Formats: sequence, structure tokens, C-alpha cells
Amino acid sequence: FFREMVDLFLDSSIRDWVLLPIVTVMILVGLLRHYVTVIMKSEIKVEEKTVRQKFVLERSRLLRENANHIPERIFKARRELFVKSEGGLLHEKGEANNPMAMMMTDPNMMTDMMKKNMVMIVPNIVMVPWLSYFFSGFIIAKFPFPLTSRFRTMLQRGIELSTLDVTYVTSLSMYFLILFGLRGLFALLLGEDNEADDAQIMQQQMGGGQPGQDMTKVFKAEVDNLNLVEHKWALESVEQYLLAM
Repeated sequence: FFREMVDLFLDSSIRDWVLLPIVTVMILVGLLRHYVTVIMKSEIKVEEKTVRQKFVLERSRLLRENANHIPERIFKARRELFVKSEGGLLHEKGEANNPMAMMMTDPNMMTDMMKKNMVMIVPNIVMVPWLSYFFSGFIIAKFPFPLTSRFRTMLQRGIELSTLDVTYVTSLSMYFLILFGLRGLFALLLGEDNEADDAQIMQQQMGGGQPGQDMTKVFKAEVDNLNLVEHKWALESVEQYLLAM
């Protein structure tokens, strides 16, 4: 037979003495990770060619996005500066940078990667035992919408109760949810390129960042994008619009 499940009463003391300390400690650890990584970061040599290519792409992007806010004659002249086949800024030949080769030539890159791994792993090694020791077995939240039983292992770590409603969240599961949810908060506090973003660090280490791109292909794609831009003067008939106001 089926029995209606009774809702649990979540005491406000759990919020004050379990949830808030976990969130506070995680924010402080994230800030500490960022500043420790910044202090330990070595100075990496950047080639002049790489910086120049980056600024050329940025200028081309700004030209595409703001094409309609400059006169057509000026837009075509600037576009020709980028896309002309001989001497164009976007026709500079570039080589695909191999991140592994760059690490072999610049030991500071490998050292920085090891430092980032250490700063990323050590706090998690400390936080999980600390959380399990002090806050194990607490139910600290409840989702206001129904969930299937497949979410049980993700939301109820540390409590093995098959009769418990899957919408309840344990302290250990909340830790992992908050860990990934703090990415936006750190972006607001520390900027987009902060050192507390685990996803960004792993992406850079897996070769998903800028160093692995073939700049020749990137320039060719940018040339095609610029050639597809159709200029439409945004201030056309602005005099009549102002007089009609």
C-alpha cells in the first residue's frame, strides 16, 4: 500500500549553524585561492606577435559590431585595411601554437600549472573531511519542485534513506551545488578571469584556451565575417527625427 509522505520541518537553527557557515567558508576559501594563485603566479613571456594578432582580432570585431555607426566611406576604408589580399592585417600568416611545446620552452608555464592544481586540489581535500566531520547527516534545504529518484544520489549524499523525499538536500550535496554555483559570484567580485574558476582552469589545462588556436584559420574566418557585413547608416534621416520630436 502507499502512504502519503510527511514533510520534514527544517529548523531555522540548521540554516544559521550549518548552511550559512558552509557558504561563508566556501566564499572565503575561494577568495583565498584567488589571491594565493595571483601571488604565486610566475611572469610568463608573451610574444609581440601574439599580442598584435589579439588586438587585430579585437579591432576587427569592434568594426563589425559598430559598422552602422560610422559613415559608409569610412567603414569600407577600414574594412579594406583588414581584408585586402596584399598587406591586409587579417592576411598575416600565423602558426598554430602547441601548448605542450610552449611549456617545454617556458618552464614557468608548467610550474604555474602545477601551482594551480595544488591550489585547486588542497582546499577540496581539506573541505570535504571538515564538512563530513562537523555537518554530516544534516538536511538543510528542500527544492520547491518535484524531482525523479535519479537525483537521489546527487542530492542526498551522506544519508541512505530510500523513503526520504528526493527533493531534500543534505549538507554534503549542498557543498557541491554551491561549489559550482559560486562561479557567477566570483566573476562579480573578482572579474571574469579570476583564479577561483575551476572550470576555466581545467579548460586551459586541456588545451581549450587561446594558445592552441590556428591563427591563420581564425583570420580567414574573420575576413569572411567582415565581408558579410552590410553597411546601413544608423544616423540616416536623423535630422528629420530630431525635428519631429
